[in-house]
This record gives sequence, structure tokens and C-alpha cells, in this order.
Amino acid sequence: MTLDRPLILAIGDSLIAGYGLPTADSFPVQLQASLRRACPSARVVNAGVSGDTTADVLRRLPRMLSALDQRPALAIVQVGPNDVLRQVPVGRTRAQLGQVLLSLGNCGIPVLLTTVDPPMFIRDRAAAYLGIHAALAAEHGATVWPFFPPGVLGHADMVLADRVHPNARAIAAVVAAMLPVVERIL
Repeated sequence: MTLDRPLILAIGDSLIAGYGLPTADSFPVQLQASLRRACPSARVVNAGVSGDTTADVLRRLPRMLSALDQRPALAIVQVGPNDVLRQVPVGRTRAQLGQVLLSLGNCGIPVLLTTVDPPMFIRDRAAAYLGIHAALAAEHGATVWPFFPPGVLGHADMVLADRVHPNARAIAAVVAAMLPVVERIL
């Protein structure tokens, strides 16, 4: 990492917010702890809200950015599954996510846009949304990366009692897999 005090803004839904987890086990806290091994002053801001859609993230973005004490060296954006679950029209999801990326780009903030493979129970409903993240990442110069590494999704020992949200062990695997790309971008 080349920055002395990198700030990372983690934006998104329950996967970022840490739904059902103690704060110490959330994605932002675990990522910050891992980054601090190489850069003790690294900070990761948790701007995740459970249930957020692309519209919610877009609406909250100006307030999030203005509340920061420095420009982020990176924004990690994880949003979209709730759009699928709520059946937000595909075009609207794409436009709103595009606006999020445009806004971050206009602020000079590099973006790591994460994707989530849809679980079997919504795979058919999610089909029309597949590819939105990759297409927008290419259009806006963002890096696209899977939120969950292979071997995490679909395993009973990697989820909370709701059988949907990741547990601390799963988030640790997410951080371990994502850390090299985060460090490369920084």
C-alpha cells in the first residue's frame, strides 16, 4: 500500500452492515484489522445498512461522503441483492447503480464493486440482473470482484441461523479473498 492513512468507505446492504453479527465480526471491522497488519493507520468506515437497495445507497451517498474527514482511497460497493428480492425493475437498478459509480468517480474515488451469485431459491428471479455489475464496472472504470469466494455460499456452516446471511467465519473468508485486490488498488 502506498498511502500512509488510507480510508476505505464500505457502502451497501446487510453484507456490509454486518447483519446478525457482533460489530467486531462485521466485514468493515475484519477488513480494517487485516489492513492494519501492513498499514496501522488504515480505516474502514461501515456505511452499510441492512435492507438497502441501489436507490437507498444512491440517496444516502452525498450525506455519507460529506460526513467523512478525508477523501476515501477506495469505496467498496456491495448492493443489488435487495433489488432482486424486491423486484426493482432491472433498468432502474442499473441506472441507480450507475449513478452511484458516477458520483464516486466524479469525486475521484476508486471503486471495488462486488457481486453476489444468487442463491438457488432466487436464481430464476435474478437472471435478468446478472451482468449489470460487470457492465457498469467496465463503463465506469471500477474493479469488479465477487463478494463471496468459492466455497462460502451454500454451506450451512458459513451462515447464520436465518440460513441466508454470512457468519463471522464466512466474513473472514471474504476478507481473506478480497484483501489482495484491496491492497493492489490502494
